[in-house]
Amino acid sequence: MDVSVLVYDGVFDSGLSAILDVLEGANAMRGELPHPPPAWQVTTVGFRRRVRTGAGHIVTTEPAADAKRADLLLVPALAERRPDALLAHVSGPASAAVRDLVAETRERGTPVASACTGTFLLAESGVLDGRKATTSWWLAPVFRQRYPAVTIDETTMVTTSDGVTTAGAAFGHVDLALAIVRMSSPALAGLVARYLVVDERPSQSAYTIPSALAQSDPLVAAFERWARQRLDEPVSIVDAARSLGVSERTLQRTVRRVLGTSPVRFVQDLRVEHASHLLRTTDLSLESIAGKVGYEHANTLRILLRERTGSTAGALRGR
Repeated sequence: MDVSVLVYDGVFDSGLSAILDVLEGANAMRGELPHPPPAWQVTTVGFRRRVRTGAGHIVTTEPAADAKRADLLLVPALAERRPDALLAHVSGPASAAVRDLVAETRERGTPVASACTGTFLLAESGVLDGRKATTSWWLAPVFRQRYPAVTIDETTMVTTSDGVTTAGAAFGHVDLALAIVRMSSPALAGLVARYLVVDERPSQSAYTIPSALAQSDPLVAAFERWARQRLDEPVSIVDAARSLGVSERTLQRTVRRVLGTSPVRFVQDLRVEHASHLLRTTDLSLESIAGKVGYEHANTLRILLRERTGSTAGALRGR
């Protein structure tokens, strides 16, 4: 498979390196399998011969036009985590060439892939419209508001939808590259992951910080503060809305628009976050912790922890 990895001004260094290192590792380890897949022919392409990364390093590239011959275009993230600056960049003239290349690549039917903030470049080019995608968990509210035609899937670390593959935050580039390898050889992807000591990360949910997501909207932030003060009590959304001076419908609609979830589920996320913290930092029993986060029975919390974090209470305590 011929893979073009796009290098553009301001590209996220670790994301670029992760993609190149995983694919190079896969090529190097192919011979350890009894039936190795074809090698990946990886070319770094750009719009200038010498491109400066986000950390100021210089990368030498081949012409971006070479991507026309590729079987896959990989677009690493932009080294920018501030939402306003990110949106200004991906929608502005500085990224016009990237957007055009992505759109033209999909028009030819060639698959494209990206991770973290790079997914904003894909969305801005229009190739994610009507498709499922994932992105950095902390940018999901901004992404959801900016690109309503895209369905955010926060249940997976890597999502593929109709020829477009996206992955989660920052080091989701490793997961993205392993997913590319896995498409040709699951055995090789597993081998590379073991050599690189990369654990399976099916979802970003274990890393999500609910309070960070809530700050995207004043009403949601106020609801988060209200809920945190009552984590050990039964929570009434009607009472919450009344206390915040809005209708229940407005609260439900705003939380759904910003976070892509319901107020009740968001409160559960806050409870799981606090319970996980208590498991890691105290010797309290699970029964006692359950009471502190509003659950009468420890088993309810046990099930919720496994569902939301992918770990057992014992595993979380061991950390």
